[in-house]
Amino acid sequence: MKVGYLGAGAWGTALASLLAKNGHDVIVWDRNHNNVKKIKETRLHPNLGSFAIPDKIFYTEDIEDAVNNVDMIVESVTSLGFRSVFTKIINLKKIDCPIVITSKGLEQNTEKLLPEVLKELLPFESYEYIGCLSGPSLAEDVIKNLPTSIVCSSYSEQTMQVIAQAFNSPFFRVYPNPDISGISFGGAMKNVIAIACAISDGLGYGDNTKAALMTRGLHEMKKLCHLKGGSPETLNGLSGMGDLCVTCLSDSSRNYRFGRLIAEGYSMKEAKSKIGMIVEGAYSCVSIYELAKKHNIPVPITQAVHAVLYENLSPINVVKLLMQRKIKNELE
Repeated sequence: MKVGYLGAGAWGTALASLLAKNGHDVIVWDRNHNNVKKIKETRLHPNLGSFAIPDKIFYTEDIEDAVNNVDMIVESVTSLGFRSVFTKIINLKKIDCPIVITSKGLEQNTEKLLPEVLKELLPFESYEYIGCLSGPSLAEDVIKNLPTSIVCSSYSEQTMQVIAQAFNSPFFRVYPNPDISGISFGGAMKNVIAIACAISDGLGYGDNTKAALMTRGLHEMKKLCHLKGGSPETLNGLSGMGDLCVTCLSDSSRNYRFGRLIAEGYSMKEAKSKIGMIVEGAYSCVSIYELAKKHNIPVPITQAVHAVLYENLSPINVVKLLMQRKIKNELE
């Protein structure tokens, strides 16, 4: 296939390279034209060391070149830029091929999952082309061909199968799952829990603490998942527990690194600057907190992260408040 790829970050480059290795021609666009020019000249990505970008990947500074006459569009542009990018694309062409969402987040102010944003922008007859890819998949591991399992989804069985076949490889196993809402929600909220775990590690708390945060964090995810039309059962799989594990446990996760910096005393602005890439969890935290508040559902870990990032509460005091909450049944 000919694939139009939106976003030339580390994750976008890893997936574009995977598609190229699978025999597809890939043309990549990114809003950072200087980044595109540098990659075109060097065939190296600034965040991926000496990894050589495959010859079957082409780069363009014109978004129209990236989406016209393609068999599939894949995006990795972040939740912040998602709506504006696809508004531009829909004005350029009729959507008549699969769109694969790989960004993980909720849109601020609307609390919409990214597939919901696309449904708002597209006519009803194009809903069948909306799909997503999610799960525990660090860019650095993917480019090294380390065994990785992820999940794909769509509103259409046919589109879901096309996505699975396009990305599946001997080292990148793709499991189809029709619960696109549950998969998208798991990918968004796990970033918030990862920030909590990283803050805990940064404060010097132990593995007991992190295990509690991950387990109770998954519980919070399940309590909210149905509000977005997803099944809590989906979160037992790769897009929930799987992605939660890799994001909460790995120094390669930008959300985890961000949380460690917050624990070390950096402001949110300073921590984002040191990461040098979008930290989705910092944005999704606001939407998830507002979603829970609107429906009066307690999510103490999410609330704690929100308090640290946006209400100037110290991480240590927030931990004390979490531990002193009223005792209740585990399943509540």
